[in-house]
Amino acid sequence: MTRLYHYPLSPFCRKVRLCLGEKRIEVELVEERYWEQSPDLMRRNPAGKVPVLKLENRFLTESTAICEYLEDIVPTPALMPQGAEAKYEVRRLIGWFDDKFFNEVTNKLLTERIFKKVQGGGYPDSTRIKEGARAVKYHLDYMNWLLESRRWLAGNDMTLADFTAAAHLSCLDYISDVDWNRSDLVRDWYAKIKSRPAFRSLLADQIPSFLPAPHYADLDF
Repeated sequence: MTRLYHYPLSPFCRKVRLCLGEKRIEVELVEERYWEQSPDLMRRNPAGKVPVLKLENRFLTESTAICEYLEDIVPTPALMPQGAEAKYEVRRLIGWFDDKFFNEVTNKLLTERIFKKVQGGGYPDSTRIKEGARAVKYHLDYMNWLLESRRWLAGNDMTLADFTAAAHLSCLDYISDVDWNRSDLVRDWYAKIKSRPAFRSLLADQIPSFLPAPHYADLDF
């Protein structure tokens, strides 16, 4: 059995889960409290991070590397386009969300609203919450600009770039930190991804002591 060591509100784990689901690869989910740095986790991934995908007798790490590996071994349905320019745009946007969006938005809001309590890290920092809430507006506007000329974020076909962005936004949507009224284009884009079978397991996630937003699992918001 393929096994994914993950944490439910990790956008990097969610990206891999979406990829596995889209490619219809059955997987056993094993929740990992990665911040405890257990010896088992360190053996699976010396970097002490999730996701870790156990595939046959191998442990695969780093979310984008895992997804591209899955793309190579299960090429249908395709999540990477053909051609150097198209692949570049997908990878550029993956970097945008996993680096810039994560540091400016996801990490600040999730850490202060949830992870500090779960991990015993003290009280929320209201300054960081305000910074994250302000920054997400800029990113939604950028996504709106992309979608004005494209059906999907990186072009006219759904790609790993869309799953990467949706993974981050779904974490924020769990805590109701996305203003879906800011852009009809972004809202419609997310609704299309949210309605895919691959998204179902994400909508079932629950963090103890933190109920999801009332609209979180509603396909019509």
